[in-house]
Amino acid sequence: MSSIPTTQTAATVPKLGGGVKFVYDYPVPQPGHNEVLAKVLYSGVCQSDLHTQAGVASNSAGNPITKVKLPHVGGHEGVGRIVAIGPGCDDDIRLGTFVGIRFASRICRRCEFCLAGKEQHCIKSTNHLHHEDGSFQEYIALDAGYLTILPDDIDPAVIGPVLCAGLTTYKAVKNANIKAGDWVVVVGSGGGLGHLAVQYARAQGAIVIGIDGGAAKGDFCKEIGASEYIDFTTTPNLVEKVHNLTSGGANAVIVAAASVKAFQQAADMLKVGGTLSCVGIPAEKGYLLTPISAIVIKGLHITGNLVGSLKECLEAVDLVRRGVVKPKISIRPFEDLPKIYDELEKGDVSGRVVLKIAKNE
Repeated sequence: MSSIPTTQTAATVPKLGGGVKFVYDYPVPQPGHNEVLAKVLYSGVCQSDLHTQAGVASNSAGNPITKVKLPHVGGHEGVGRIVAIGPGCDDDIRLGTFVGIRFASRICRRCEFCLAGKEQHCIKSTNHLHHEDGSFQEYIALDAGYLTILPDDIDPAVIGPVLCAGLTTYKAVKNANIKAGDWVVVVGSGGGLGHLAVQYARAQGAIVIGIDGGAAKGDFCKEIGASEYIDFTTTPNLVEKVHNLTSGGANAVIVAAASVKAFQQAADMLKVGGTLSCVGIPAEKGYLLTPISAIVIKGLHITGNLVGSLKECLEAVDLVRRGVVKPKISIRPFEDLPKIYDELEKGDVSGRVVLKIAKNE
């Protein structure tokens, strides 16, 4: 194992909305009590990274999140290797082990949500987006007591996006109670979240309708398992089209697009007893436009999905490891991050972009 430097390259954001500044002498953290130091190999780039660094990420009230550690170092879809172990760690934590750098960084393990296996809602939690430096750096200190230990036989470039996009959409499919033969609509089916939602739904035996913009996205969605594709740029009435294809409405609609417009009429695509599973978080405040009477009379269900638990993360990883779900990734140099943010802003990305962080692995 190579020696650990004292400084590193990090993609920092000194001021929200001020853009990315690469710093080449950023301190390498020292692992404290019950912490490990990981060398970051790869990291996916999430829409949440884009919105947070721009200062437009929304909180639960739909207002911008302003309490963000500065300088901000984003990234929460990282995979690294343990290169140092701090004091107090369990004996089964080994050097060289693959670990995930997820959204959640630390939890209390005592609140009602932690005890219920819903620790992503921990009332004292911290995360790698707002409170601690994330995976857009070469080295990172991680809580050994809440460590995402990954199997030795993974592809670290592929697994990164599973730790947020994959986990979130896996959870969305679970929350929608999808079973074999159900019609499932995925809105934003060609994006980083959506293309995984298509595959996790297919893994449950669903018949998937993808909705996105453009013929190229349509070809992509069909390649990953969508049975039908609707191009929103050429279809004047999406709700009518879904009802025609499904003979009355879908069993579930998963909205993976971070767009208010994508959510507004999504519930109208459902059949009686259907579930709207909300995933993407728009930068601006928005509302569903479905009449209350429709929700009541049709017995609709509406659920939100904030990533998932560590257990669910490892379940999502296992489906990728076994080849059931295949993330579509493009590997780019670390220094391309500002360009990638521009591409995400324009909606020009199919699948997920993964940054190669480590220089010599």
